[in-house]
Formats: sequence, structure tokens, C-alpha cells
Amino acid sequence: MRYAISSGSPFEKIGGYSRAIVDDDWVFISGTSGYVEGETDADDAVGQTKKALEIISSTLAEAGGGLGDIVSLRVFVARREDIIDIAKHLGTVFQDPRPTNTTVTCGFVTDEIKVEIEVTARIRK
Repeated sequence: MRYAISSGSPFEKIGGYSRAIVDDDWVFISGTSGYVEGETDADDAVGQTKKALEIISSTLAEAGGGLGDIVSLRVFVARREDIIDIAKHLGTVFQDPRPTNTTVTCGFVTDEIKVEIEVTARIRK
């Protein structure tokens, strides 16, 4: 069974993507930032990481899972100086076996975005 999960963002249609695709046991979640224009309280990388994980957790719940089902993370960070603080926070969120993680520094469409997280999860039903 394969289906999409939508956040309702108009950017999904404009950009030709889905918030997430559920394909049998697998869930693939598009890059998720913790910055939502007009809604974001966090202006720092760790705060935005927490918000991104809340959004990801909600998406996984819609698919029948949770953060513990994540097998791989890809973390995109605007400033390499923030990597250690983000990593320390992720270390408090994930338990053994922890997911794999690739972290990349990059630029974003707006300077307000500090971090974006892409996830692959497997939910065994």
C-alpha cells in the first residue's frame, strides 16, 4: 500500500512533492524545517530542531508510528557552528538503536531557516 501524507502547504503542489510517502512499512518524510513563517517561536537552530521533530513526530503518528521508528536522518544546517548543539539535542531524543545521521551545511531559501531534517522510517505493523 502506498499513499501520501500532506501538510496542506501550497508549496507541496507548487514544488511537486508530498510531506511524506508511506510505502508499506516505509515512511519517507521530506525535508522539514522548524521555521514556519508567522508561526515560529524559535529563532535558533536547536529550537527549530525541536519544532521540526514535533512536525516529523506528528507526520509519523499519522502513518501509525513515532520517532522511534526512524532509521535514517539527514540534517541540513545553515551554520556549521550549530552542528554540535543540534547533535547534542538529537542525542537526547533518540535511543539505541539510534538512527543513522548525515549532517550537511547548506544555504536555505530564507535566512530565518536554521535547520531542516529529512527522515526515513520503518513502521513494522
